[in-house]
Amino acid sequence: MSFESLGLRTELLRAVSEKGYSVPTPIQQQAIPLVLEGRDIMGGAQTGTGKTAGFTLPLLQRLMSSGKPEKGRRIVRALVLTPTRELAAQVNESVESYGKYLPLRSTVIFGGVKINPQIQKLRNGVDILVATPGRLLDHVSQKTVDLSRLDILVLDEADRMLDMGFIRDIRKILALLPRQKQTLFFSATFSDEIKRLANDLLRSPALVEVAQRNTAAERVSQVVHPVDKKRKRELLSYLIGSKNWKQVLVFNRTKHGANRLSEQLITDGITAAAIHGNKSQGARTRALADFKSGKVRVLVATDIAARGLDINELPHVVNYELPNVAEDYVHRIGRTGRAGREGEAMSLVCVDELKLLRDIERLLKRDIPKVVIDDFEPDPSIKAEPINTGRGGRKQGARRTNAKPQNGRPPLHARRNRGNRSRRSAE
Repeated sequence: MSFESLGLRTELLRAVSEKGYSVPTPIQQQAIPLVLEGRDIMGGAQTGTGKTAGFTLPLLQRLMSSGKPEKGRRIVRALVLTPTRELAAQVNESVESYGKYLPLRSTVIFGGVKINPQIQKLRNGVDILVATPGRLLDHVSQKTVDLSRLDILVLDEADRMLDMGFIRDIRKILALLPRQKQTLFFSATFSDEIKRLANDLLRSPALVEVAQRNTAAERVSQVVHPVDKKRKRELLSYLIGSKNWKQVLVFNRTKHGANRLSEQLITDGITAAAIHGNKSQGARTRALADFKSGKVRVLVATDIAARGLDINELPHVVNYELPNVAEDYVHRIGRTGRAGREGEAMSLVCVDELKLLRDIERLLKRDIPKVVIDDFEPDPSIKAEPINTGRGGRKQGARRTNAKPQNGRPPLHARRNRGNRSRRSAE
């Protein structure tokens, strides 16, 4: 199947061709015709499978089919909500790239930067708005954006927004939108909570799911290297140096830990930078640009970056620390093996993390191969200790509420409360 067979406009086909794409991915093959028909959609696909183009291309065509933009003040006719700054910027880049030959305007708004330039762009008029929920509500409160005539709503990474505590913000935004609109849900996973939210919003949605839920990309090879916690940094430096890795994305659980590890790697003679929610937007943008250009060899990130980083041909992802939520493992390693390429994901696992590893393997429904590196054999006499989650020094497993974990995840209200405290830095 080709993009031409999907019924896309020549302007879109030209832009797709210039990006070097000729054959649509499975999610694009299934989603694009349905979106063009005006159907509401629940779209699920592993990260890196072309999900963004799966809704961006037909969205652009739908807007053009409904008439050219008004000559006077333009109105927001399509809204794309994303959980993080990086993902918002990435989606807007796709909108601009695919829509370069169309007379449509787009802009992106998120927190962490001055609001006045965003206000000016909105006043100039835009057809497509990409936004994080919190900053969008800031604009709503200042009456600098009008969503009353919206035609299309896209929730990208809807499950992540729910996990990060955006559900209240999302419901506030939904209350501002017209009842008659096309709604597209796109997400790497569909939890039961997401399904309930979708049932409230979507009208007879078409389900497009090209991969089993919560599965890791097939082209990503996975391995676990057992190692003592105190020797993880040494093993990481050894792997990078001995294998001559040029570009490595390393995940850490906490912001402080990400900063510390990047500094330690620099001490080891390896160029590194950290990216997380406490970094200014300028610092995050520079770190990512340096990593993509090869100026920085290692980018150390927290899970806030797991969904929003789009790095072409990223060869290696390392879980320096396993995530507290098993689903985040899938999103982390999905940064490699994108667009049909091969990728490699390694996890450095100490005795404290064996339960987290079991949760991940249970989610994947298979064991991950374990390979002990010579001279880094773990000491069997070391006992497991509680894991510091980075939230006020709280240890994993410490009593927080009387609620029990659900399917290996913290209770929903606990995840929402956690997200409410951190979402502004995420945006």
